[in-house]
Amino acid sequence: MEHGFIAWAKQRAMRLPKIKLGIGDDCALMASDGSDWVVTTDSLCEGTHFILQECGPLAVGRKLVGVNLSDLASMAAEPAAVFLSLCLPRTHADRLGAEIYEGVCQACQEHNVAIGGGDTNVWDGPLVVHLTAIGTARAQGSWLRSGARPGDKIVVSGHLGGSLLGKHLDFEPRLKLARALYPLGIVQAATDISDGLGVDLLNITVASRCGAEVDLDLIPISNAAIEAAQTSGQSPLEHAIGDGEDFELLMAVDPAKISELPSEVDGVPLTVIGTFVSRTGLWSRNKRGVMQLQPRGYVHGI
Repeated sequence: MEHGFIAWAKQRAMRLPKIKLGIGDDCALMASDGSDWVVTTDSLCEGTHFILQECGPLAVGRKLVGVNLSDLASMAAEPAAVFLSLCLPRTHADRLGAEIYEGVCQACQEHNVAIGGGDTNVWDGPLVVHLTAIGTARAQGSWLRSGARPGDKIVVSGHLGGSLLGKHLDFEPRLKLARALYPLGIVQAATDISDGLGVDLLNITVASRCGAEVDLDLIPISNAAIEAAQTSGQSPLEHAIGDGEDFELLMAVDPAKISELPSEVDGVPLTVIGTFVSRTGLWSRNKRGVMQLQPRGYVHGI
């Protein structure tokens, strides 16, 4: 239902004033006299995105910054500032707010990002935290979801799946990777893997009006996905395709320049897992042939 609501919201907003790039990508683009501003926003809700008693408030603050910077990385933007809003449960609100803020500060310091302001409220509900991040776009333009073309290679960073075993709370937004790849001029389109490889790949194909064919044997599966599969009733591959919150980059790379794609950047591997194709939809290829691939992923909201 989440994606249906986003589609409706995009259509409803058509009657309002326009910006350079609005609803439908990882970030919005707002034109300025110099570099465009890149803006993204995310909320984390207790019980959906974290279990406070298990992870602690410091980790919540760090994750909140990370998910927003991951969006900026997917558009090759340079982060500049964040704005923090907290809806704190009344019990121990001051202590809880301070610890979350410390996590936000730590993450911002690591990535040289300013905290520009925000808002704090206390209520009788669970913990809800919200962050808006602002960055600057590259002079030559941002990576968008809509740039993939038939023949482009599908590339992912890192290893996928099993994020609930810890990665969803402790990950590195791929800013360094974006900085390394952007000057090569090989990336045609990109998004970050937050909802799951299947769903996020579908997002690129819909925006780019093409399809995708994935070689299932090439998907880089994490050790956590293998561990999760021991008790979940799902295969490691199913976890890699559908778990979500990997916060890796999913990219379309120009096939004429695929030889320029490094095998890794700063220890993060880059793997070609398939090809964008002219027929719409998602398709998988393995030893049994080509079959339709269901866009499985993690549902974050409505």
